[in-house]
Amino acid sequence: MEIDLESPSFVEIANISVARGDSIVLDNISLRIGAHEHVAILGPNGCGKSTLIQTLTCQRYPLVREGSYVRIFGRERWDLSELRRHLGVVGSELPGERTPHTSGRDAVLSGFFSSSTLWPHLRVTPEMQTRADEILRLLEVEHLRDKPVGHMSAGESKRILIGRALVHRPQVLLLDEPSNTLDLAAQWELRRTLQRLAQQGIGLLLVTHHLSDIIPEVDRVVMMRQGRIAADGPKKELLTAPRLRELFGVEVEVVERNGFFHAW
Repeated sequence: MEIDLESPSFVEIANISVARGDSIVLDNISLRIGAHEHVAILGPNGCGKSTLIQTLTCQRYPLVREGSYVRIFGRERWDLSELRRHLGVVGSELPGERTPHTSGRDAVLSGFFSSSTLWPHLRVTPEMQTRADEILRLLEVEHLRDKPVGHMSAGESKRILIGRALVHRPQVLLLDEPSNTLDLAAQWELRRTLQRLAQQGIGLLLVTHHLSDIIPEVDRVVMMRQGRIAADGPKKELLTAPRLRELFGVEVEVVERNGFFHAW
C-alpha cells in the first residue's frame, strides 16, 4: 500500500483509550495533527503525554473498540521499521552511551538503522556518511563529529540525538520533554535549533511540561490532564494564567517576551 506523504494529516486519532495494566492511561482521546503543523502537548507529569507519543510510534496500542482508530499518514496499519523511516523521534538516551567511545558522527549514522550503535553487520553507504555530515553542519555541531558520546555534555548529547532523528529525512520530528537535564545555555541552544528546523518546514510535535520549551513557531497547544485532552487551540488563547492554573493546579503568572511564554 502506497503512503501519501503529501497527505494533509500526520495523525488522526478517534476515541482511543490506552491501558497500562489495569489502569486507563489515555481515556477516549481524539486528535488530528496536520503533516506540517508545529504543535505542543502540554500538561503535568503523569497526565499521559508520553503514552500518547508511544501510541503514535506504535510502542503502545489502544484498546480495541468500535469506532476508534489511529491513522498515521492516512494508514492504520504499519510495519514498524517502515514507520520509523517517516518519523524522527528524539528520545532521552543517546545511542552509544553504553558504548561510550562511539563518536558523534556514528551516533547520528545509527539513526538510519534505528539501532543502539553501529553494529559491524550494518552497511553504511557513502551517501549515508554524506548525509550525516550535512546534519552535523545543519545543527552546528561539526566539532562533535569525532567526540566520543561518553565525553559529551547533556546539551551536546541532545543535539546529536536530534541529528540522529533527522538523518533519514523524516516528515515529522517528535520530542518528548526535550529540555530535561539541560542547563540554561543548553536550553537556549535547543530552542534555537528547533526554531531553525520549524522554519525549514519540518513538522514538530513537542511534548513538555515546561512553558519555555514552546518556541514561537509553535502556534497550537494541546493541554492534557488525567489522561484526557483538556483543551486544544491557539497558543495565545490557552497560555494564560487562568488556563494554566486550571491545568497544573497552582497559582501562576504568565509573561510573553519575543514569542516565548514564561510562567512563575
